[in-house]
Amino acid sequence: MTLTSSKLTASLYAFISISFWGISFVSTKAVLAKLDPFSIVVFRFGIGALFLLLLLLIQRTRLRVSIKYLPHLLVLGILGVFVHQLLQVTALLTIQASSAGWLISFSPIFTVILSVLFLHEKMTLSKAAGMVLAITGVLLVTTTRSGHSFAFSMNIGFFLMVLSTLNWAVYSVLLKSLRIPYSPLLVTFYMSLLGLILTTPFMIRNKGWKSLLLLNHTEWAHLLFLGVFVSGIAYWYWGKALEVLEATKVSMFLYLEPVSTLVAAVLLLQEKVLFISIAGGIIIIMGVIIVNGQLMPLLFSLFKKKRP
Repeated sequence: MTLTSSKLTASLYAFISISFWGISFVSTKAVLAKLDPFSIVVFRFGIGALFLLLLLLIQRTRLRVSIKYLPHLLVLGILGVFVHQLLQVTALLTIQASSAGWLISFSPIFTVILSVLFLHEKMTLSKAAGMVLAITGVLLVTTTRSGHSFAFSMNIGFFLMVLSTLNWAVYSVLLKSLRIPYSPLLVTFYMSLLGLILTTPFMIRNKGWKSLLLLNHTEWAHLLFLGVFVSGIAYWYWGKALEVLEATKVSMFLYLEPVSTLVAAVLLLQEKVLFISIAGGIIIIMGVIIVNGQLMPLLFSLFKKKRP
């Protein structure tokens, strides 16, 4: 496989992951009425871990890993599953699925900030302008919730969702930089298994298993989708994309996640999306594109093509 085709394949993996994650906010919102946040995380990653284990057995992949890399897997499990998912599920108790999808586009900005702090990259004027523009878009999105003003619409849910984007930026950078010498499928399996183990005591305390009896067929479908496609395939494909592409380039695909969330929220949850929410989302996307230095080169190349 050539380098170009390899990058295209990695881009496809990232796109599929983002599509599933965008819809995941809608599916999570659909089961939150019956299941508490801890139970959702336990059940979806339990299903995801079983699915990944089945794939590993089919491929006859060796399950043994060196004890040297257990701390790495534990950190990834804590950040990628335990912390990240609990932040998002708890946030969805108080915000709409479409708003969550727009706010997740904040993650690439945090990726840039982490690069400045730990990789000593320079903060340029265009990056600063892009960050301000994206923050403006976030504020516009928050004002659309229930038609309230910003002062009334901002709540703990929006804070938790933004915090989860920071956590995801840290997770993605670590997943890329740790260079664990095992396949993304095996790494994702152990990460899911460790995250599941860490979360299970909280589910047992809340007796969350009793709530499974309350789920109808539609809610079970949402839970299975969260387990197989969102917790299993999407995490696996994200790792495969990071094997080939730089973390900042993979994070570019997060700009597409709000579109997936918005479409799913309108079609499945009948959420109302005002024009200002769409405008705010577009501004967020423009901001994060500028942050990653992609807008000006694009405009420059278009200008060059138009010149005789």
